[in-house]
Amino acid sequence: MNKFISIMNWALSTICVALSSFLVCCVVWQVLSRYLLNTPSTYTDEIARFLFIWVGLIGAAYALGQKKHLAIDLLVSKFEHSPSLQHRLQLVINLISVAFATMIMCYGGGNLVIDTVNNGQISPVLGIQMGIVYLAIPLSGCFMLIYLLRDIIDNFHHLNLKSSPLSDNQGE
Repeated sequence: MNKFISIMNWALSTICVALSSFLVCCVVWQVLSRYLLNTPSTYTDEIARFLFIWVGLIGAAYALGQKKHLAIDLLVSKFEHSPSLQHRLQLVINLISVAFATMIMCYGGGNLVIDTVNNGQISPVLGIQMGIVYLAIPLSGCFMLIYLLRDIIDNFHHLNLKSSPLSDNQGE
């Protein structure tokens, strides 16, 4: 699983860098065309908006996988005297995150994509299916689920090590 996670890390970071670079180019062109050429580009505004959505969601999944996401660890840090309790609490947090990613991002986002495609909604300027834009939601949710599964397995591993008879004998 570590090899797969490494490949996914590389792919997501590469995608985020590429999308961010293209986003910067679109915004720079928008500013140049508006103020230097006096003919604002209509395409770059919409492209930049859609790229921002994708960078934000794919970047959130990548940040979760790197454990660099926004987290309030006040409750977990209160139990620093008990690593076992910290791992249990982290397991509960990960399970709640799995429920969110599954129900809201994967299921809800998937339904949004399907409904949007079925209704034939297209973007006003570019004329692309809005389902492609919204696809970032369930895709990001799936990446998050993979990372959360890894973290849950790690939590169980730490909990099993603490409760195994071998760990009790190591201190003797």
